[in-house]
Amino acid sequence: MLDFLSLRADTPGVQHVVHFNNAGASLMPKPVIDAITNHIELEASIGGYEAAQAREEVITNFYTSTAELLNTNAENIAAMASATDAYAQALSSIPFERGDVILTTINDYVSNQIAFISLQKRFGIEIVRAADEPENGVSVDDMAQKIKALRPKLVAVTHVPTNSGLVQPVEAIGQLCRENDVLYLVDACQSVGQLPVNVTQIQCDFLTATGRKFLRGPRGTGFLYVSDKALAANLAPLFIDLHGATWESADTYQLIETARRFENWEFPYALILGAAEANRYALNIGLDTIARRNADLCASLRRQLVELPGVRLLDEGKQLSSIITFVSDRKSAYELKAALQAEHINTSISGHGAAILDFDRKGMKTAALRISPHYFNTEDEINTLVETLKNALA
Repeated sequence: MLDFLSLRADTPGVQHVVHFNNAGASLMPKPVIDAITNHIELEASIGGYEAAQAREEVITNFYTSTAELLNTNAENIAAMASATDAYAQALSSIPFERGDVILTTINDYVSNQIAFISLQKRFGIEIVRAADEPENGVSVDDMAQKIKALRPKLVAVTHVPTNSGLVQPVEAIGQLCRENDVLYLVDACQSVGQLPVNVTQIQCDFLTATGRKFLRGPRGTGFLYVSDKALAANLAPLFIDLHGATWESADTYQLIETARRFENWEFPYALILGAAEANRYALNIGLDTIARRNADLCASLRRQLVELPGVRLLDEGKQLSSIITFVSDRKSAYELKAALQAEHINTSISGHGAAILDFDRKGMKTAALRISPHYFNTEDEINTLVETLKNALA
């Protein structure tokens, strides 16, 4: 059972806003805030280098706690500035050549799609998107056929897309990649912190995520998981920092053995300590407990939203995430967001440019309103949200 009194007391932000933008940036709990501010004060009092040295043992908690979140080892974790930074580092480590294929989906995140197009322009690779099943996300059967026919250099899948409630079958796809010896990259930016994520079961070579969303960590933090297979293959970022390799002679360097070869030497250590606390906070509650609570909240909210006049839910899939998107034929998403914001209710916009392929398939040319509850939200807050929307749509 969740202790809502403690959870709410731990979250100063709930005194000021009703926060349904956890898919954007969640409200940090007090232990995270304290970890950041305490280290900033230490840096101010003794110096930045000296503070990092003094807290060196505590800083390692970031790697151990992140590894525990993903069911892996600390040596497979690299700290990053964001999920997008982690994704770019992973992509840069793959030796693409002209004619290589990236197999992905129509629901992959916009930054990932742009990165694929950039690789296509620079190296002459081919981008192939597997077909979707009707209202169920990517077709595993089509993935299997395309993997066997095209022998892609990389399969890349976003676990929970930013633009709908979809949860992609990343474990089934991982099994296909393992059977066919294909590199597999998973964007878990929206899933880590709201759902259990197990890299052993997913069988991916790379997995990226951020701290600021459902993990409730600070902005400016993320991480990259790198498999033993990828490390043994000496995959490393295109531009390697002195933190990730040793300079052996005028024209040679030696990679370090762990995933930290993907890191840079300069770190925002206060934020890393905050991210470690966010990891521990989620682990102490339990990801299964969080997932169950989120599913209950979202099911209740979806039931009420479909009863509002002119509302069309865009969510799809056998399993639904804590991201709810909808449009109304009465008011634009921007008008609804403004009405909610006037009542100190935080939501966000999912624009057409963020999900062109998915929105076009759904006949969508306008933006959608995105609502993303999390376990610290209450039923009263959901009722307040729905009532405010009802009044705005009247």
